[in-house]
Amino acid sequence: MSQRSTTTISTLLVDDEPLAREELAFLLKDFPEIEVIDTATNGLEAVQMIENLEPDLVFLDVQMPGLDGLGVIRKLQEKGVALPYFVVSTAYDQYAVEAFRLEAMDYVLKPVDKERLAVSIDRARRIIETRQANEAKAAESAPPPKPSLQRTKLLVRSNNRNLILDAHDMIYATIDDGLITIVASNVEGHSNYRTIEELQSNLDPNTFWRVHRSFLVNINRIREVIPWFKSSFQLRMDDKKQTEIPVSRIQTKRLRAMLKL
Repeated sequence: MSQRSTTTISTLLVDDEPLAREELAFLLKDFPEIEVIDTATNGLEAVQMIENLEPDLVFLDVQMPGLDGLGVIRKLQEKGVALPYFVVSTAYDQYAVEAFRLEAMDYVLKPVDKERLAVSIDRARRIIETRQANEAKAAESAPPPKPSLQRTKLLVRSNNRNLILDAHDMIYATIDDGLITIVASNVEGHSNYRTIEELQSNLDPNTFWRVHRSFLVNINRIREVIPWFKSSFQLRMDDKKQTEIPVSRIQTKRLRAMLKL
């Protein structure tokens, strides 16, 4: 094969048919830039995995029970999740217009032809490399953020009470459907902050770490680092439930450096 880019494309396969998943995974082995990080067997599972694993690329079947492939994209858009690039893969051509309306990167028909697959992967590689280069350039040229006032107290609403919490007692915060939940040793409740970014900007950046788009953790309350999917990790926190929180692939590098993994 010709020499390929060193870019690694984290990839999720979504299909309810085992043979289709296995065939696609087999074909993808000839593309060293593709790292298949997991497979999903239905749309609801796909939504959860995309949120947790943050893949660069998703091969997405259309006809699946429960939530179909196009419904997966719509659901992620409704939740405000940063979308990966989608290659819609199906035996039917009538979904193409809607797939591209939802900004799918490509549309391939089953059975997937290897040469056609190579076209999709090359397109994904070029787009991802361009995006990464632009992000790096923007990061280099961006002015340093203005320091904000660091809060030492947080308001937590729990059981119709407004409780005051020392900020450093927060173990982690998470957001779901626009509502932020703060978890501490002796209290769990909702915050009046609207976004994780807003909450994070008011806390000590040396203590609170955005490990995932949906989670902000107190690094002093991490109890255990758990190897998870390929080259990724979860954090077991020091709360009563010993909550396990995924570390995004982007933040995995910082985790490895911080803990010498």
